[in-house]
Amino acid sequence: MSLRISSALGIALVASACSQGEEVQAQAEAGADTIECAIGPGSDFGPDCLVERTTDGDAQVLVVRHANGGFRRFEQLPDGAGLAAFDGADPVAQSLEDETLVVEVGGDRYRFPARPKDNAAGE
Repeated sequence: MSLRISSALGIALVASACSQGEEVQAQAEAGADTIECAIGPGSDFGPDCLVERTTDGDAQVLVVRHANGGFRRFEQLPDGAGLAAFDGADPVAQSLEDETLVVEVGGDRYRFPARPKDNAAGE
């Protein structure tokens, strides 16, 4: 199934008691986009990741920053088929759940707002 990543990635950020969560909240309040993520196998989803959009040559790149200081880079596929790892050797698994693209790589999981691509309209 083809899909398109929504340009509106803003999701309300829930206050966190830890200092890293507070830093993410402050950056979200300053206008950075946030998504839900679950960093590490078995972890629960929380609105703890920041997303930056950049370009690298012709590639549209999403840099997802974790509250612990780590990050991952994904390439937004030009045909609207989702995301691919921009660097790194870990394979990417993705699925569309309603209007959410769930991406898993190296034990980390991310929820990106998305909408199904209308193949009949040629989008």
